[in-house]
Amino acid sequence: MEKYLNKVSQGDCLDLFKDIPENSVDITFADPPFNLNKKYNSTKDSLMVKEYLSWCEKWIKEMVRVTKPSGSIFIHNIPKWLTHYVKFLNEIAYFKHWISWDAPTAPMGKSLQPSHYGILFYVKDPKQTKFYECRYSHKRCRKCGYLHKDYGGKKSGLHPFGPLLSDVWTDIHRVKHNKYRDDHPCQLPMHLIERIILMSTDENDIVLDPFSGTGTTAIAAKRLGRSYIGFEIDDEYVQISENKLLQEESNSKIDNIWISYYLNEVITIRDIDWEILSKSYIVPKNVEDIDHTAIIPKDHNIRRVLSKKNDVKSSSMFFDF
Repeated sequence: MEKYLNKVSQGDCLDLFKDIPENSVDITFADPPFNLNKKYNSTKDSLMVKEYLSWCEKWIKEMVRVTKPSGSIFIHNIPKWLTHYVKFLNEIAYFKHWISWDAPTAPMGKSLQPSHYGILFYVKDPKQTKFYECRYSHKRCRKCGYLHKDYGGKKSGLHPFGPLLSDVWTDIHRVKHNKYRDDHPCQLPMHLIERIILMSTDENDIVLDPFSGTGTTAIAAKRLGRSYIGFEIDDEYVQISENKLLQEESNSKIDNIWISYYLNEVITIRDIDWEILSKSYIVPKNVEDIDHTAIIPKDHNIRRVLSKKNDVKSSSMFFDF
């Protein structure tokens, strides 16, 4: 397995999986082709339904096989295919969540407008699963600064940073500007993958992505101090990934606490880390004041660091479909 560690390897994932021992990877994450006739360089994305699902079942079983008993399996796709994936997974793993990622798309006619992608969250052994509660930052009105959500008489229970994550994610959006995209038809926001990594791994854990594309998962793992294994069938995408990985550092943290940031703002933290992180922020003494007063970094250096990271990494951060 060592030859695949901390690199994106070119090849068919079903072939490369054969070299990965069972129970050896901390989490597996897959964002496979959706069988929607998208234009990939080296993959046919218009299989017959039976053929597509048969192929999916093979790599799903491999994902579960290589994941450690303490590990998790995440699969991103449209609900149409996830309903089939659930059948495969229920036989070999344990359901934990169906995460709904709010991402509106164009109307399709004679149907409800598709407005979310799903991320299946399964675990290998519920009694050993590694999992950390995470928080996302409060969302505020840009003009008045008040929280969007009305907490009514429950303001005394506000957390300074933000709410605990639920299984509905509305705070991470698709980025549609072509100038920020690689030459690839299906890319996920970096901070979406970082959130998954933060809630399910520790530093130096191994993250495996069998459909690495242009390296989003590998880059997210590297930024958060995790090891990674990427499989990608297209040589051009592998080269794009390796070039971007050379520009990345494992430094997405404040005071040695790993965090996920986007556009000069910390997006996701682990709940257990707030006690330490809070020392780096100016927090209102009256917790109810959080309703109209945002926490801000104490040290101007933190703000400069976040700004510098975004300036340098912008080509890696603005990912989308």
